[in-house]
Amino acid sequence: MPGQRLARAIAAALVAAGAPNPASIGLVLSDDAELAELNHEHMATRGPTDVLSFPLLPPGSFRPHAGGPVTGPVPGPVTAPVIEKDAASAAAFALPPGRRIHLGDIVVSVERAAAQASEGRGGQTGDVRWTPADELLLLVTHGALHVCGWDHAEPREEAAMRRLERTLLAAVGD
Repeated sequence: MPGQRLARAIAAALVAAGAPNPASIGLVLSDDAELAELNHEHMATRGPTDVLSFPLLPPGSFRPHAGGPVTGPVPGPVTAPVIEKDAASAAAFALPPGRRIHLGDIVVSVERAAAQASEGRGGQTGDVRWTPADELLLLVTHGALHVCGWDHAEPREEAAMRRLERTLLAAVGD
């Protein structure tokens, strides 16, 4: 899969999530062994997983959204980034002019993505058969949304995150 398609998927997710702009995000394409190690170390879970995200900004750095905790009505689509403006967060993330803020990193098991796709266990629902490239694209999109504070712990969050993933994947296309 061309790296440009993965970069477009990440960029689309960052825009949709209202990430600061300009910003950077790290992407590591790895294997099951490394994901199992990271999963154990950071999530206290044994065995590999398909994608892990390591956000550097607190969820409050992004506009409230349907894919995370909200304290009122679920907001509409994100159209522009909203960053906390208090003095502490401004000082903590102050950068020289023209520099990009690093939002975090995504680590994907290409090995797991290929297996999930070929076995018909893809699409985050575990019942989609598509190409390994499509599964990788989904996992990268999913990871970028996690970096931006999206989650799927609650049914409402999961439904919102899955909807946004489908929309973003359709927009990225081939």
